[in-house]
Amino acid sequence: MKGVRYFLSDVSYWMRKNPLRGLLAVLAFIAVIGGCVFAGTRIAGDDTTVVESAPAPEIFIGQGEPAEEPADLGFPAFATRNTTRVAGEDSVANAAGVALATFPNGGAVKGPTAVSLVDSEDWAAGIAASSLVAEPIGAPILLTRDGGLDELTASALETLSPAGGSESGGAQAFEVGDAGAAEGLDTKAIEGSNSAEIAAEALELRERLTDEEPDHILVATSDEPEFAMPAAAWAARSGDPVLFAQADSVPSPTIKAIEEHEDVPVFVLGPESVISNDAIKEISEATKATVSRAGAEKDPIANAVAFARFVEGSFGWNINDPGHGFVIANTSSPADAGAASALSGTGTWGPLLLTDDAERPPPALEGYLLDLKPGYEDDPTRAVYNHLWIIGNEEFLSVDAQVELDEIAEVARIESGTGEELLGGPAEPEKATKPENEDTKSEDSDDEAP
Repeated sequence: MKGVRYFLSDVSYWMRKNPLRGLLAVLAFIAVIGGCVFAGTRIAGDDTTVVESAPAPEIFIGQGEPAEEPADLGFPAFATRNTTRVAGEDSVANAAGVALATFPNGGAVKGPTAVSLVDSEDWAAGIAASSLVAEPIGAPILLTRDGGLDELTASALETLSPAGGSESGGAQAFEVGDAGAAEGLDTKAIEGSNSAEIAAEALELRERLTDEEPDHILVATSDEPEFAMPAAAWAARSGDPVLFAQADSVPSPTIKAIEEHEDVPVFVLGPESVISNDAIKEISEATKATVSRAGAEKDPIANAVAFARFVEGSFGWNINDPGHGFVIANTSSPADAGAASALSGTGTWGPLLLTDDAERPPPALEGYLLDLKPGYEDDPTRAVYNHLWIIGNEEFLSVDAQVELDEIAEVARIESGTGEELLGGPAEPEKATKPENEDTKSEDSDDEAP
């Protein structure tokens, strides 16, 4: 075994010899770049159900054969100046990577109180569970397959070592929907036969654990995941619950949950083609509070941008200036919304943006990031910066597209004037809209938006 010859040696060596170790080595290197340290401790009990048994994750820096080519170090795919990639081949791997990156357990810093286990095929359950990521619960999402934990998930769970606590009601894991049991852990089940029931149960659980009513309720589509995906990031950032509706009707569990929180403002994510004004009218009849549409673009990429810009009172990202974090996922992998949600509830706290093109950024995404391109006049060290998390390997977003996004995010010198010609200038935040045929509240109502 050779000693430490370089700060980071051949990452690809471990990718070939042991994919699990290779993935964790990459995460460890990213952590070093950011000043974080990952290490592992074991959870109590050895009988966690797994599809394949796996050792605890280990971190390898400077161990193995030296890199033969610069590309063997993993750059630029894993990180550039302004981007970091969680390069899983699917949502299960991405969830494990995100959980380890956002909740590092280094001994001196304890791991999360609990985790949420969600079936990898149930993207809606992942979005519903995202509100449990938000403080004070702080439960990252791990994904299961066929009711069991695969090697990456089992290893990530062992490293995270959730201890339970008052924030989670003593639970070490929340079993969401058909995720399956986590043997050896104290668990709480979030049950339901469909997405609407699971989401309503998640709302009730968070309210019970925090002893607080939600500030807002966000309603997303259960039919078109690409329009619902951005809801996960907001839920993780704010703790606001996500409930589900169909195009022209609202399931009874959603209506009941809204009725039980009749003074809580409701926001509907997506255009009328996704959740119609007739459906919004049903919601309006179940609440005394305002009902507003947040994001009304017919294209899911543009709608995610509109939601990132949106603000009404205390609801909405209101990201219309530079100096923020962002998360970018591909619409072809909707489970990545829940898997990546912890990145929006910690660290650089950014909205989920979307792409449907692996080869280059779509115009709506590119235009938004250009509008928010940071700049400086004299001293770049006094500037603000943007950072992009990219979810998935090169099948979901190519290195060429990543490099283009990096260039867009790079801080630029403002030679003269206001900088608007170079940076695009600040954009107006999107405001809430009321559907034309929606009579949400009478004019003499005392209720106001937050």
